[in-house]
Amino acid sequence: MRQDMTGEEHWLTRRTGIVPSAVPTERLSPKSVLDETTRPTAAEPPPEVAFTPRGRYAGRHLVDVHDHYRAELSQVRDLLRQVKEGTAELGDARGQLNMMTIRANDWTLGGVCQAQCRSLTNHHTMESEGIFPHLRHRQGDLAAVLDRLHEEHLAIHRVLEEIDAALVHLAANPTDYGPITEAIDLLTDTLLSHFAYEEQQLIAPLSRHGFFPGQL
Repeated sequence: MRQDMTGEEHWLTRRTGIVPSAVPTERLSPKSVLDETTRPTAAEPPPEVAFTPRGRYAGRHLVDVHDHYRAELSQVRDLLRQVKEGTAELGDARGQLNMMTIRANDWTLGGVCQAQCRSLTNHHTMESEGIFPHLRHRQGDLAAVLDRLHEEHLAIHRVLEEIDAALVHLAANPTDYGPITEAIDLLTDTLLSHFAYEEQQLIAPLSRHGFFPGQL
């Protein structure tokens, strides 16, 4: 069950009926690539701003997309766990993973990791180059939030590059799962924090303006 951002009902949930994902309280990695303490926040829209059912659907879609990535990240983590523990061969994991939209032709740990990395990169590129300019044009007071989200996309890209390096190491050292475990832990922390922040800040703007001009 999702929790709200505070002990009280936040204006976002009160006015849209949408509850953003909670910021994670537990971390897997000792490292961090995000400056969470200085994240800017968007102000509550004026009372006269109405959120239509169609608009709220657009806002909810952001959470749905993130839920999809969160679920697939959990599956990647579970695949790594099974392989490390020797409870499953990579080939046995195919049945578990073949419904994933990040499905790869090469059913290896590296293939699955690289497929999700490509999917996340495409998702963030679409946001930074398409959705963000639209929201910036429609709602000027979002500039600081959108700038920070773009910076976090770049930070996530660097984490994805670390996963690539860890996969190269694993190929040369098939029994050393340390680097890939550390890289996936850092990616998990980073994505869950970023997704929660993005939902908190963009659900309302997306519910007002949509993902692209003319949607609402």
